Amino acid sequence: MDLKKRVANAISTLRPMPREGTRMRPDYLVVGTKRGGSTSFADWLEQHPAVAPCLSRKGTHYFDTNYRRGRAWYASRFEKVSAGHKVTGEASPYYMFHPLAGERIRQELPDVKLIAVLREPVDRLLSHYRYEVERGHESESLESALSLEESRMAGEIERLRTDVNYEGYAYRHFSYLRRGHYAEQIAHLQALFPVENILVLQSEQMFAHPNETLAAAWRFLGLEPVHLDHLTPLNATSSRPDIESGTLAMLRDYYAPLNESLYGQPGVDWRWPDY
Repeated sequence: MDLKKRVANAISTLRPMPREGTRMRPDYLVVGTKRGGSTSFADWLEQHPAVAPCLSRKGTHYFDTNYRRGRAWYASRFEKVSAGHKVTGEASPYYMFHPLAGERIRQELPDVKLIAVLREPVDRLLSHYRYEVERGHESESLESALSLEESRMAGEIERLRTDVNYEGYAYRHFSYLRRGHYAEQIAHLQALFPVENILVLQSEQMFAHPNETLAAAWRFLGLEPVHLDHLTPLNATSSRPDIESGTLAMLRDYYAPLNESLYGQPGVDWRWPDY
């Protein structure tokens, strides 16, 4: 490849993602967290008459596991431009945790609005573990899985950074403790995007008062407020896995200082009840 072509290719990677033909470009991304309620929230957002739904179920996972598919594939996941729709977006809760997703999003959608729905981290972890067991990814006991997490995750970030085709199986499925390091993940996004482009919501408040939470989202997205009836949670689990009292106490102690770090960040005006 001659120098002129190399320079042209380098410049093209710095341009924001264009609208491909008549396809809408994402205005918002629900970026996390896994087992935090993002499926329900994405479904509720798409019930606004001005929101065009993503053509992939809930989300595309483009910026994490499908990045190799390219921009044209991503653009094809969204509706064509129409007078009735003002915004579109998707929800892929791995985005907030994936080590490369934030930078990829900034490169291709620098003005996008990001929404993080955060669940109390112990409850999130237990739901995550149960989810992996039910889908056949996890065969270890909870206590064993927690003790194995560090060794399972060893080298995963480095490989994800060097191999665009590597999906990071262990990083995606066995990151029980690390997924709850919310302050670190939110700080990373705030270093990449303007603070006013990031909305941090509490999962428990969302489910208890869905229309109040949606009102904040409508304002954030510049949409007219609407009241939605009969909102029901999706992908909910009915019970916790068996857990030893000592493990539960350990997890609460583990997350207490991490939660305090989260509460001090811009846009986080809520907290979970103390244990």
